[in-house]
Amino acid sequence: MSLARQCYKVTESFPKSEAFGISLQIRRAAVSIPCNIAEGWGREGAKEFSQFLRIAQGSTKELETLLLLAQDLYPQHAVKAPELLAILAEISRMLRALMAKLSTKPR
Repeated sequence: MSLARQCYKVTESFPKSEAFGISLQIRRAAVSIPCNIAEGWGREGAKEFSQFLRIAQGSTKELETLLLLAQDLYPQHAVKAPELLAILAEISRMLRALMAKLSTKPR
């Protein structure tokens, strides 16, 4: 959830015209990652958990794209984007590892 908090802080400095544009999209994608992990964990069994992990993984790619776009559009406001992208890459790696582990578990 630290990444989501950091994304909220970064987007606070974006132009007000982006309040319902890229700022909102970044916030939604960032929040979606831990929420899908938590929701999947609360479901029955590894199969459902894996499905929610895949959704969370998709949100990492969405957030990556949005942060790269923000870097291009608002470089003066998105100075923390490289740091956030590095954290995001680590989260994505951990999700892939967990999904691989779940797929090798006997059912």
